[in-house]
Amino acid sequence: MPVAVLEGVLRPELPWRAVAVAMTVGLVPTLLWRRTRPLLMLATAFVTTSLAPLLTGGVRPETYTMVFLLLVVCALFRWGSGREAATGLAIMLVSVGISVACYGLARADAVAAFAVMFSAIALGLAVRYRARARMRELEQVKLLEREQLARDLHDTVAHHVSAMAIRAQAGLATAASQPEAATDALRVIEAEASRTLAEMRAMVRLLRRDEPAELSPGRQLADLQQLAGHARVGPSVDVELFGDLDGLPPSVGAAIFRIAQESVTNARRHARHATRIAIQVAADDTSVRLRVSDDGEASSVRSISSPGYGLIGMIERAGLLGGTCEAGPNPDGGWTVTAVLPRTGTAT
Repeated sequence: MPVAVLEGVLRPELPWRAVAVAMTVGLVPTLLWRRTRPLLMLATAFVTTSLAPLLTGGVRPETYTMVFLLLVVCALFRWGSGREAATGLAIMLVSVGISVACYGLARADAVAAFAVMFSAIALGLAVRYRARARMRELEQVKLLEREQLARDLHDTVAHHVSAMAIRAQAGLATAASQPEAATDALRVIEAEASRTLAEMRAMVRLLRRDEPAELSPGRQLADLQQLAGHARVGPSVDVELFGDLDGLPPSVGAAIFRIAQESVTNARRHARHATRIAIQVAADDTSVRLRVSDDGEASSVRSISSPGYGLIGMIERAGLLGGTCEAGPNPDGGWTVTAVLPRTGTAT
């Protein structure tokens, strides 16, 4: 708006100065709703500019500032539906046609107008395609993470069920000679069944591909020590465990390990001049907290995805278990990933 007023004051050859400035200032608010009401805003802009010459004797009171209307054109093809885009294109063509037929718009100017319009349309379509491609990429990462979590849960449940089957067979085999052994087997089966049901509830309708199930549980919290040590190339890794970490559900242990593993991988790939990566896991009565930090150079830019899980996958895994995961630069340099999961591993 200030630019439009300034142009009205400083541009001496501007025809119908007051009308031109008023129309430009009046159309600026169309930018505010160009995403939520793109067709309505475009129709308002083009209908107004097409009817304005009726008040000025056929002279188009246009300002250079009105170039901002290209944002409305771009927004229609970025945010509008297919039907809205087709309707908006028709409105634009009719508007230019009216200018040529009724207001004496030169053929060269009409060609230039079409070129500028279609450039804005192409830009809007390009941004729309890129945004959708990015969205599909993010959804694919989330889907892969859900599949991996479902696989971990499935393998854990398969492990419990196989243990139940073995104890049931042992109880049947010894029932005749040792009745108390059958009773012990039933107690073990009852405990395993309770754990299995808890893990089944955590699946939250996750899907996995039809692959043979492993009859051993996946990575757990105890496997974090395998990440510790000095690598031949890259920073060393220190692991510290605090609090009561016994009795955690396998889904929580697997999630902590996976997030820590991915954080270490990202730090080794992207942390510049890092010499140390610290992994700290602390548990209390209600939650388990993971913190992975490196001492690399200060930077606010760090890749958020990788061929593995990536930050998006870590956030998805933590969210599925009712927790949170955050990552960002440290004030004094380096990068920190923090995850907090409920101790019970309740799925959302």
